[in-house]
Amino acid sequence: MKNVYTVRQVNSYIKNMFAQDFMLNRIYVKGEVSNCKYHTSGHIYFSLKDESGTIACVMFAGARSGLSFRMQEGQQVIALGSVSVYERDGKYQLYAKEIVPDGVGALYERFEALKRELSEMGMFAPEYKQPIPKYVRTVGIVTAPTGAAVRDIINIAGRRNPYVQLILYPAQVQGEGAAQSIAAGIRALEKKQVDVMIVGRGGGSMEDLWAFNEEIVARAIFDCTVPVISAVGHETDTTIADFVADLRAPTPSAAAELAVYDVREAKDRILSYRETLRRDIRLETEKRRKMLEQMALRLKIAHPSQRLNESRQYAADMESRLRSLMEERLIKEKHRMALCVEKMKGLSPLLKLNRGYSYVQTESGRNVKSIAQVQEGESLDIYVSDGKIRTRVLSSEKVSYPGDGHEPQQRTEFR
Repeated sequence: MKNVYTVRQVNSYIKNMFAQDFMLNRIYVKGEVSNCKYHTSGHIYFSLKDESGTIACVMFAGARSGLSFRMQEGQQVIALGSVSVYERDGKYQLYAKEIVPDGVGALYERFEALKRELSEMGMFAPEYKQPIPKYVRTVGIVTAPTGAAVRDIINIAGRRNPYVQLILYPAQVQGEGAAQSIAAGIRALEKKQVDVMIVGRGGGSMEDLWAFNEEIVARAIFDCTVPVISAVGHETDTTIADFVADLRAPTPSAAAELAVYDVREAKDRILSYRETLRRDIRLETEKRRKMLEQMALRLKIAHPSQRLNESRQYAADMESRLRSLMEERLIKEKHRMALCVEKMKGLSPLLKLNRGYSYVQTESGRNVKSIAQVQEGESLDIYVSDGKIRTRVLSSEKVSYPGDGHEPQQRTEFR
């Protein structure tokens, strides 16, 4: 047997055939909704049928933004998507990306055509988007003067910041001439030089919102030098104005929150900044105070008076030490002197005089130890214990004393 394929190969081949068919990659299918199930994952599983047959369909959760209503059994809808094969079951199905109720099909085609045209012209490009000012003083509003949208904007703006001025241009937002009225409102508020502009209205059907899909409105928003926030319908509603605007808000209430800053948050932020600033100042002041104290201490240590005091203290210590050393030296010398005195006492002739001895001295002050030192008739002074005796030499003779080991000495006679 030749050319035998597995089921997987066959299903994959059929899927590739579907993928290569340009028409099946982007196709509009019209039919009645049946077996519609909203899965907990966000996916929608349903079928489209007519009098001749049925086709299985699925819209994944990521494409739900293209659905502006809740589908129900028996509804006539037009689904835009691609047809492909689910290989596991071998069944083909429509993977829907956008679904609109039947009856607005012509409008939807016009919407898609204008969307492609303006996109190719670059009017949706992010580089042309203007940033929305964070803190505004005037907000321009282009919407109907009566309706939930303007009331929501006024209430929310007043609650968030009662000091912001709201300027309303009462535009026609539905019916014939609505697009021209909206464009005129945008140009008028631009001349007023408002800080930011909100263009929108409350929810409705595609026909009700069609004025915001007109090219004249898209060009007015694109040419506006004031940042524009689009706020058309509900969160699931999408218009050409949303793509051209500098910022899209899902609802008019959300647009007011995006345009008007909350003054309470600003006050809280200012209070937080003030506390942070106080804390930083306190910490920095404490840091600087400690630095000053350290520098003052260093200056005090390095001050000349401190050094002078240290020198004075050093001099005082040296003086005290010197005195101590001198006293020790004096005491030591006193002891030595006392010893010398005691030694001298033993050798002192005066003490010997007290013992009965005398001391003989010539007129010139020489001590007489030998008769050879005197001559007859010479005057001598004899010192005794209680005074001095003046005498004259009469004669002298040698006398020897027993036991002295010397030659006999001369004896001197005095008068």
